[in-house]
Amino acid sequence: MENEKGDLVDLYVPRKCSATNRIIKSSDHASVQISIGKVDEQGRYTGENQVYALCGFVRQRAEGDDCVNRLAQRDGFLKGVWSAQGGRH
Repeated sequence: MENEKGDLVDLYVPRKCSATNRIIKSSDHASVQISIGKVDEQGRYTGENQVYALCGFVRQRAEGDDCVNRLAQRDGFLKGVWSAQGGRH
């Protein structure tokens, strides 16, 4: 689709689940997108954030909190948090 300037624009850009890499369909009303703010050494918000998208499949299986913990550990937000999939990391 084109806008008034002639630029190509998409009406819908699908997201991918951060935990499973599944494409989140527009009909997946159980999906969520969470933004976690990055902070400096003093604990002040830096203006940057990390975005995680979770599909309804993950949330339906009650694994959303475990997936967010795993992703946050991978990105350095958390350390030493218990994970049901692999024990303590």
